[in-house]
Amino acid sequence: MHVKHSLLKRALPKRSSLKHLGSDQRGVAAIEFALIAPVAILLYCGFAELTMAMMAERRAAHTASVVADLVSQTPSVTVAQMTDIFNIGNSIIYPFTATPLQLRVTSVTADAQGVARVTWSQGHGLGALTGGAAVSGVPANLLAAGDSIIMADVQYAYTSPLRMTLPNALTFRDTFYLKPRRSPSVTLLP
Repeated sequence: MHVKHSLLKRALPKRSSLKHLGSDQRGVAAIEFALIAPVAILLYCGFAELTMAMMAERRAAHTASVVADLVSQTPSVTVAQMTDIFNIGNSIIYPFTATPLQLRVTSVTADAQGVARVTWSQGHGLGALTGGAAVSGVPANLLAAGDSIIMADVQYAYTSPLRMTLPNALTFRDTFYLKPRRSPSVTLLP
């Protein structure tokens, strides 16, 4: 009987222990961490994903700018040179994968009425525009009758490696317009 009484006495807390239970602070930090950690981790990963997406968008825009700049510096360009220029674009997008990178370079000339029309077009992932087709979206006052510009289009589908806060691909698009530098227009040679 004495053994049962001592076991029972050990199992029940003392009355003084119950009074101090409400003011006991042990384990509070662990509980607070357990509540805050998932939100903090999600925020951290979200900022990382957003930063990488912004970097990918800037790389894609820079790629189109460089491609248009390379074409606008020459009086003529060959189809083989265009392939090399597109490969340079694939290198610029690094450290992101070049697989979803799509580029198109188009020479646009304004006709006698000032309507922008395709002179020639080459695509890398994006389809080439049809020669003679009217081009919309050219900024006002950029082309007068007989003027020519180089138009570079880029499209890049960015997929986050983490896919926590950006589970779907983001598609970035941009267009650059540059005037030819060494001649009135850039000619595409076979």
